[in-house]
Amino acid sequence: MARIVITGLWICAITALSSFAVITWMPALPKPKAEEYLEGLTYQKLKPLSIPIIAEGNVQGYVMATMIFTADSHLLKGMGVTPAPFVADESFRQIYSDGDLDFRNLKKYDINKRLEEIRRRVNERLGSEVVKDVMVENFNFVTKKDIRS
Repeated sequence: MARIVITGLWICAITALSSFAVITWMPALPKPKAEEYLEGLTYQKLKPLSIPIIAEGNVQGYVMATMIFTADSHLLKGMGVTPAPFVADESFRQIYSDGDLDFRNLKKYDINKRLEEIRRRVNERLGSEVVKDVMVENFNFVTKKDIRS
């Protein structure tokens, strides 16, 4: 009986000492470097936009677009307003007023140029480089005849 008690105390002592050794040894390990580019960014997804496409005096259909943007989280905390409505407004304006976007005569479209223009104008309106990138999650055209009443 005494032998079992001494063995139990020996196991407890070894466990306690090894736990203490691991705790004191762990802080000396090198910490993995965090990727600095993504560290201060916040992703925000906008509600889907429904943008009418007008040609020859009639509504030809609607562009259904869902936009995502990244913003500097440090600057967002100091601002009194979120850039989401500005990105949505500028996206609507850019797509609505774009004369190159013709769904009757499809051709390759420079979406990167349009997204960069949205980012630039939003930052210009906000007065600082808050929005880092604007991305497209969904971009579809629905003709007027395909819309359900």
